[in-house]
Amino acid sequence: MTIEDLRNKGLIILECISGSKAYGLDTPTSDTDLKGVFVLPKNEYYGLNYIEQVNNETNDEVFYELGRFMELLSYNNPNILELLNTPENAVIYKHPFLEEIESEKILSKLCKDTFGKFAYSQVKKAKGLKKKIVNPMSKERNSVLSYCFVNYEQGAIPLLKFLEIKQWKQENCGLVNIPHMKDIYGLFHNETANFNGIIRSEDANDVCLSSIPKETEQEALLYFNRDGYSTYCKEYREYWQWVEKRNEERYENTQNHGKNYDAKNMMHVFRLLEMACEIGREKKINVKRPNREFLLEIKSGRYEYEELLKMAEKLQLEMDEAFENSNLPDTPNREYINELAYKLRDKFYNEKTTNG
Repeated sequence: MTIEDLRNKGLIILECISGSKAYGLDTPTSDTDLKGVFVLPKNEYYGLNYIEQVNNETNDEVFYELGRFMELLSYNNPNILELLNTPENAVIYKHPFLEEIESEKILSKLCKDTFGKFAYSQVKKAKGLKKKIVNPMSKERNSVLSYCFVNYEQGAIPLLKFLEIKQWKQENCGLVNIPHMKDIYGLFHNETANFNGIIRSEDANDVCLSSIPKETEQEALLYFNRDGYSTYCKEYREYWQWVEKRNEERYENTQNHGKNYDAKNMMHVFRLLEMACEIGREKKINVKRPNREFLLEIKSGRYEYEELLKMAEKLQLEMDEAFENSNLPDTPNREYINELAYKLRDKFYNEKTTNG
């Protein structure tokens, strides 16, 4: 099922502009994101074809089935609470039945965790991007040989340096296991013995063993830093997947402001922590942000990363205090949400039957 199918079948009961335009943080280059709620036809809901979410390819249009929407509300999910409390000027369509949902019966102290964890996931994303920008990885992938070391004189040196000193080719070397010594191998060399080499090819992910005649003299011990190579491969894969999928506009913005972190992620850290403070103090969700100028200054890269972290830590303490002093329930009223989910679905289906 596609979003177009939802529209054509009249299944959408809530459609809102979301993201920066709902927050009041849009700029001339901002996209229009859409979120909403739909109700599956009765035969699909009660049958085997339950669909909990429908989105487009870019995920900037996402619609949740009523059951999934209510379930996420019961977890105090930030995205869903924002959707429920979308400012009127960003609501495209809202079925009158949805006015029965009372946010104050859904909010709880659980919001401290959901909004707080969501906020700090953004810190992690911003920090991860900082690491990728500051430490770019060469497209040419390192081989296993770069993670091998050989004992030499009074210490150890990289294998590649050792081979250079000896003027040996890795193809003319052979390795054997050393009992009781993990990832340490006996290293042999012979230009005519047809050893298998230290690796079979540049794409190899492990060293290669050879059959070595007993009378052959061992030249050195070789250590393969297997864990280091494994970590490198993981970071290499993640880095180039990020390059392939990164949002070029956001990346260029990061490059332009020169602070080497994703400023948009950091802006959302403050938006989420501020919203959490307001929930604790005021028991309501304020989607449209009153401090647009400050949040856009963060997005533009005006502040240093460490400065923002200190400010966020202070805001987190304020959030902790707000919830400590709040008389919100510890958890959402699941009985109310469960009963409401049933009543709303029943009303929608009865309306469909009545209207044909």
